[in-house]
Amino acid sequence: MEMDVRHLRTVDTIATEGSLSKAAATLGLSQPALTTQLQRIERHFGGQLFRRGRHGAVATPLGEFVLAKARLVLPAVDELNREAGRYAAGFSAAMPLRYGAVPGPLMAGLLQRLASRSVTAVSMRTEPSSLVLADLVAHRSLELAALLEYVDYPVGLAADIERRVIAVEPAFVLLPADCPLAERAELELSDLRDASWVLPPLADNGLRDTLDKACAPSGFRPRLAHEADASGARDLIASGHAIGIGQASFRATPGIAVRAIVGSPLRVRHSLIWATAGPIAAMADQVVSAATGAYDAAVRRSRPYRQWLSRHSRSELAS
Repeated sequence: MEMDVRHLRTVDTIATEGSLSKAAATLGLSQPALTTQLQRIERHFGGQLFRRGRHGAVATPLGEFVLAKARLVLPAVDELNREAGRYAAGFSAAMPLRYGAVPGPLMAGLLQRLASRSVTAVSMRTEPSSLVLADLVAHRSLELAALLEYVDYPVGLAADIERRVIAVEPAFVLLPADCPLAERAELELSDLRDASWVLPPLADNGLRDTLDKACAPSGFRPRLAHEADASGARDLIASGHAIGIGQASFRATPGIAVRAIVGSPLRVRHSLIWATAGPIAAMADQVVSAATGAYDAAVRRSRPYRQWLSRHSRSELAS
């Protein structure tokens, strides 16, 4: 007899139900038919998998070994069946495109455009970590993700994942609106030597290393006073407890002044990623166009970035 997934599922069901009679009912078999099938499986493995008695069916050491292996295989097979069905059937309202994003201009902006262009139904997942999003795409838990990376610290991707860069922009300083430094259009990093900083608790996007490296020529290391997610950081900055780093396309927030850094030493890359063999590949150009539109709309809403662009060229960001 050749072992297949059906046989492994039979063994797992017997162990889960704890008796052949209950397992037979679950599997839709008569108890004699299940007993015969189990005997064939045991002959294949060369020993008894369950001891049957008054208290039901209890796995033998060989049975425990087979069960451990089966319970690794069965979830993978189930996932394969689900994902293959998604890709073969295409998307529908019952099977939305799973989209993940780091908070930023592509998060809600791309979601809105995908929905308005009727590409497909879309479900949204936000994550502070681009590494987590890349892992979710690699394991086919997401079809599409929008990453935020500091340019010297790109997220490593599996060979079967495609990255499309939507934009590169400077990172700006976020200051309390009543801070004297907010009177200037652009700041030197050395102006921030004595400031208290708030940064995200996750350091996997390269921000901290990039900031330390940028400040080193000015002879200081930023003093980290607080760690907070994006919402908490905005509150701390607006209330005057800290300064922070934000995207040039940062949306206007009461109590916060957004100011450029001379020389743009910190640069942020906005990218989309998807599996090359996944369903996004067939609509990649449409999705990238939607993402570009979302980003451009965010730039138009950002007065500080528009002012920076009036004084500088985006080509500076490629150097």
